[in-house]
Amino acid sequence: MATLVINSGSSSVKFALFDTLSEACLASGIAECLGTENATGELIVPGEKNRPINLRKGATATDAMHAIVAALRLSPALKNVDVTALGHRVVHGGERFSGPELVTDEVISGIRDLCSLAPLHNAPNASGIEAAQAVFPKAPNIVVFDTAFYQTIAPKVYRYAVPENLYTDHAVRRYGFHGTSHQFVSTEAVKRLSLDLNNHRLLSAHLGNGCSATAIVNGKAVDTSMGITPLEGMVMGTRSGNVDPNLHGYIVDQTGMTLKEVTEMLNKVSGLLGLSGTSNDMRTLTAHHLNGDSRATLAIEVFCFRLARELAGLMVSLEGTPDALLFTGGIGENSRIVREITVKQLAAFGFALDLESNLSNGRDRGGVISPDGTSPAVLVVPTNEELAIARATKAILS
Repeated sequence: MATLVINSGSSSVKFALFDTLSEACLASGIAECLGTENATGELIVPGEKNRPINLRKGATATDAMHAIVAALRLSPALKNVDVTALGHRVVHGGERFSGPELVTDEVISGIRDLCSLAPLHNAPNASGIEAAQAVFPKAPNIVVFDTAFYQTIAPKVYRYAVPENLYTDHAVRRYGFHGTSHQFVSTEAVKRLSLDLNNHRLLSAHLGNGCSATAIVNGKAVDTSMGITPLEGMVMGTRSGNVDPNLHGYIVDQTGMTLKEVTEMLNKVSGLLGLSGTSNDMRTLTAHHLNGDSRATLAIEVFCFRLARELAGLMVSLEGTPDALLFTGGIGENSRIVREITVKQLAAFGFALDLESNLSNGRDRGGVISPDGTSPAVLVVPTNEELAIARATKAILS
């Protein structure tokens, strides 16, 4: 018995197959460039050579699902595996969805109703669910929402200071994203540090091409850096993070760009890419920084400063001293220099690093990279959103 986890994007379908009981990952992969002549895919099965997923030109999400299943069935290691349930990541659940849901026609309709809040994500998410239903007509489908973890934050945190009707009529409020990741790593940290389930406070930094930070009290989110869209908050790979709200109008007046073009610029060519002029990849920027590239150095410094300031601000919502700061995501798990610069700027709050442990990602200390006996602790905790979705799927079906 296995659970197939699906993450459908606008032009890709990522997937992972888990043994329902042991939680072992049996296979993973991606079908990408869907809708184009270059549609391609790859299946990864532990112990086997990576296998291509055969896709026709212009392949759709439904085509991809059929091709993924065909590739899975060709694997000798998976010949006795039966997909008995599917779990899906959906980006935006608005205020309507506060937890995982068993898929019904009403749930799919609700996901599509929220497309105005996540136009690039919710429609492909819904299409991916329908494609999975077509391929596995008898298997139950469960949806897990990125925003659901933040349904516990208070109105004083999620409301914007704008006219009331914008909230009541148009759902203008802060929602937060990466909730599945923050929930997963915070649960892991509680186990690793043997914290009291009913009395702990954590700061979690999910750092990748998209970045967010979350304040967590007793397993529940109380604040986050992202807003109505993933653009709010800290500097990211190609996203600017927080800017003066009047910046849009100023740029329009000065350059003649349209409002849509400014929004696209702030989302796709800003952040680390905009500051450095060369890359949105922290690995590339670190290499350039070490070779004396001043713009790469500035990009890293701005990234770390804005991250540290965001984390310091989130401590207000903890209403107490944090037990730990968690780093996760591609940058958080792998960039020693980002962790070092960021933690150094939080020294006034008691945060510190053991430099040797930081170099090894705390490999021999359960991910702990702060000195022995210091508090708050600082940890590197690898995220696993696919496993979190598989667990949520199993819990709902139980």
